[in-house]
Order: sequence, then structure tokens, then C-alpha cells
Amino acid sequence: MFKRLSNWFETTERRLRRSFGDDISTPELRRQAWWHFNLFDHAFLRLPWTNFDRVAEDVYRSNHPGPRRLVRYKEMGIRGVLNLRGEDGYSPWLFEQEACEELGLDLRVAKIYARKAAKRQEIVRLIDTMREMPKPFVMHCKSGADRAGFAAVLYKAIIEGVPLEEARKHLAVKYIHLDWTETGIVDHIIDLYELRNAAAPIAMEDWFRTEYDHRVATETFRAKQSGKPWQDLLPPLQDLPE
Repeated sequence: MFKRLSNWFETTERRLRRSFGDDISTPELRRQAWWHFNLFDHAFLRLPWTNFDRVAEDVYRSNHPGPRRLVRYKEMGIRGVLNLRGEDGYSPWLFEQEACEELGLDLRVAKIYARKAAKRQEIVRLIDTMREMPKPFVMHCKSGADRAGFAAVLYKAIIEGVPLEEARKHLAVKYIHLDWTETGIVDHIIDLYELRNAAAPIAMEDWFRTEYDHRVATETFRAKQSGKPWQDLLPPLQDLPE
């Protein structure tokens, strides 16, 4: 009963969320999109809470910034904005795109996920995009907890060469990242790398570019959540690509 009610609510909310908020071309449509931004994307919660932090020199992380905060970022000297959510054509993207164009901020996209494993090409694109971003830049997802944390770990470990143990501090409760929930998939991806590296050393970026498989990450994470011996599901080293 409760599950059916929950599914009905989620379906109804999704249908309503997709019924407007995809146009800001007139004053009335802009007002509707602003309500959409605040109600469905919870932008009003991000006015007092930014989840802003420094990742490295001239590199920052945050939750999704509204237009006013983008003005402040511009005043701080930030030149680039890396959107980890993707370009879906609804209010969060429309207001961000408009504000960045007006402010002269370089807006780029490298979509990853909080509750499912990103594919190899998506993670490789993220790594490449972080390298190419004009500095200073800020990377963001919706809450700044999971995707931004994962990207921050990759930046510090791969691009800066910081020990992974230190880099992993960007996936922490202080950012409202909860690794015991579905968002623990991002921690699990890093666990998979650490396990592989312990068996036979390989650079993290090389592993992502040549061996990482989102299907293996998904299957082993589900097994871990169920309390099953998920390590048994990993491919033997001899079966990995040369």
C-alpha cells in the first residue's frame, strides 16, 4: 500500500515537473520557470546554503548556483562553471545558461550521476573537461554533495596527484554526502579502483580509460547493498584488457 502510494506520488510529481519550466522567453513564462526552479529544484534552500568549498588552487565546488550567486562568483574572479548535472532544457539549466552568457562565464557540461554509475566515456569526458576548464572555475551538481564530491576526488587524485586517501575527504558527511544511501555508488567506484590497484598497480586515470565498467560497478554495488560477497563478481585480472 505504502509503496503504491509512494510510486503514485513520484510519478505525479515527475509529470508535473515536466509540464512547465522549459521556457523563459516571456515575462509570464519566466515567472513560471522561476517557481519551477524554486519548488521542484529546491533553489530556495540553496540561498542560505551553498556547500561551497575549495578543491585546489583556483578550483572550487558548490551546489547549483542561482543567477545572483553567479554574479558573486564572477566578482570573486571565477571564469568558468562546470555543470555536472547535464543540459536538460528546464529552469535550472535555462537560468544558469542565461546568467553565464550575460556575465561572460565559460559554462561547460560533463554529466555524471549521484545514484547510478556513470559510463566510462562520461567519466573520461569529466576528467578531460576539468583539465580544459579556464581557471578559476567552480564545479557543481544539484546539492554539491555527491557528483561534485566525486569530481573533486578525481581532480585531486588524477590531476593534482594527491594521495587518494586525502582526495576522498571530498566525499564526506560535512558536504551532506551519505555513503550508506544510493549515492554510495560514487564511493564504491573508488573502492573498485583501490581494490584493483592493490592487486596490480595501475594509475587511476589509466584504469578509468581502459578497464572501468559501469555495469560491473552497478552489479557489485547492488551485491554489497544486499550483504553478498560482491568481490566474487569482479573479473579476474587475466580477463582484463591489455
